[in-house]
Amino acid sequence: MTTAVERQGAFDLKGPKTLLGPELKVGDKAPNFTVVANDLTEVTLDDSKGTVRIISVVPSLDTGVCDAQTRRFNEEAAKLEGVSILTISVDLPFAQKRWCGAAGIDKVQTLSDHRDLSFGLAYGVAIKELRLLSRAVFVVDANDTIVYAEYVPAAGQHPNYEAAIEAAKAAK
Repeated sequence: MTTAVERQGAFDLKGPKTLLGPELKVGDKAPNFTVVANDLTEVTLDDSKGTVRIISVVPSLDTGVCDAQTRRFNEEAAKLEGVSILTISVDLPFAQKRWCGAAGIDKVQTLSDHRDLSFGLAYGVAIKELRLLSRAVFVVDANDTIVYAEYVPAAGQHPNYEAAIEAAKAAK
């Protein structure tokens, strides 16, 4: 069980919010987590062990920047052979499946952290006041080491796509 460390994080919905969990850095061991796939099966980090992973974290797929972020990583997935891209939010699995179908998302795996915030607490992106995840991107290498970590400071801001993609390419 991850200890709920509180720290202040920027979030542009009526001021700063409290982020629960540690702030992970490059070189840290990537914590395991349990989230739910669109078919309601459990998925863990260990399920993709031995591969490079981009973990794209969004507050909700039904918002503009989250939609654009997930679409961008879906486009990049086609060019990144041997890299898995996971998008994690607290949206219900049914909503994620509906959104993916409507948006034509077929290369990114969307996963829900709605049940117990396992991912959010382990990666320091759980927003205490909103029970959402703060926007972030992590790249985890085949040895489960974090090789890129970006905590995006404002909800309406895009992550640095190019830096994350380059980190994933370098980790292969």
